[in-house]
Amino acid sequence: MPLWIVLGLLIAVITPFFVTGNSTLREAESAQASGEFLAASAAYARVAQFFVWRGDLWEKAGIAAAQGGDFSMALQHFETAPTLTEEGWIWLATSHFQLGNLASVIATCEEGLDLYDSASLYRLLAFAHRSQKNWALEKDALENQLRLSSGDAYAHYRLGLLLSLDDPDRAFAVLRLAASLDPQVDSAVQTLHTALTLSANQTTASDAKVTIGRALGLVQEWDLALLAFGQAVELDPNHAEAWAWLGEAKQQTGQSGSVELDKALSLDRASVNVRALRGLYWNRLGKYEQALAEYLLAAGIEPENPRWQASIGEAYAHLGKLPEALMAYQRATELAPQEAAYWSLLAVFCAERGVYVEEIGLPAAQQAVSLAPTDPSALDALGFSYLSSGRFASAEQALAQAIALAPNYFPAHIHLAMTYLAQGNRSAAFNSLTFVRDADDSGVYVNIALQLLAKYFP
Repeated sequence: MPLWIVLGLLIAVITPFFVTGNSTLREAESAQASGEFLAASAAYARVAQFFVWRGDLWEKAGIAAAQGGDFSMALQHFETAPTLTEEGWIWLATSHFQLGNLASVIATCEEGLDLYDSASLYRLLAFAHRSQKNWALEKDALENQLRLSSGDAYAHYRLGLLLSLDDPDRAFAVLRLAASLDPQVDSAVQTLHTALTLSANQTTASDAKVTIGRALGLVQEWDLALLAFGQAVELDPNHAEAWAWLGEAKQQTGQSGSVELDKALSLDRASVNVRALRGLYWNRLGKYEQALAEYLLAAGIEPENPRWQASIGEAYAHLGKLPEALMAYQRATELAPQEAAYWSLLAVFCAERGVYVEEIGLPAAQQAVSLAPTDPSALDALGFSYLSSGRFASAEQALAQAIALAPNYFPAHIHLAMTYLAQGNRSAAFNSLTFVRDADDSGVYVNIALQLLAKYFP
């Protein structure tokens, strides 16, 4: 058969193949550009079967699948790809992370980093080590991430937290940089800066660790606080408050903490902080008689400290001993008449329990607002007091003001929903409750929102 005939037949066979392949490739690229990632992934996979020499198409299929949220499919495509670019390694590690396979995340990042010095791979590696509570390796990964890309505020913040445990001097500068990059972390950074300054002036290394640990707890980094308090008791096994704070950190991280709190008491029965932390422990367990006993002992040691009177009031309230609770809350305001927080606590107690709202609670709330007119907790106490006294319009105004000052102050949202319900405005109440229910950081208030939704919107 003449050669020209053979070539003609070959072209006739191959041309539709290329036409179909190129058409599918254009379909994949169009879907990717329009954000239809799963469609793009499927199209890339089909065209990869046409153009077998284009190994990059399997990587594109994997990336698109990951972008579309089908991480299992993404893994299949990545496994088929003969090689991966830096972007491919990042999405492969991300897919493992999304599927909860931390060991594979670490292995993937390390393999990718052998080929690419990638800030994004180091960032994923830091996340994986953090999830495994491997703080030393997390710190190394963050150092390398920031070596390559210095604009990530959270990476600086996280590195500063870790450095506060073993290199406080350097932690200052790193945390300052984090705050300059993202003002949202400024409050936490200020707390940590104050603690680092105080710790530098402590007389013992154990005291310094306790100071840093308490600051880490204040910014809700309890895993790291646990490490700091553990270091404190290693430095001084007879440090009662270090043991007590270690018990608190264990409770905050889902452990018992009772052994550590008992150890603290055995070392110093007269420490008010030991008594206070033991009171918190019993309070969380719902054993209010024991909590009350601890707070009464703390008040005996520091009779002029309003903090213990407020805690005594709370314990009495849980026990249903309302006259005693009221007296304790009032005593707290007598000890600290210029502190709005204690007036707010007195007002909220009266509003919650329905006792002396007009005579004591509402005036206490008004005093709190006069002392701290821009404090959302004071405005919330005022709004709650108005609600309890039937002044719904005034309640709505005060609570709306609290929310305007602090949009995520969830008690105000709960009280505003209750105000709306009292006014018959069910749609507004529903919106307030679902806001609390759906918020990521609403804490205990999500349960209150769910209870009210179940009751009024079954």
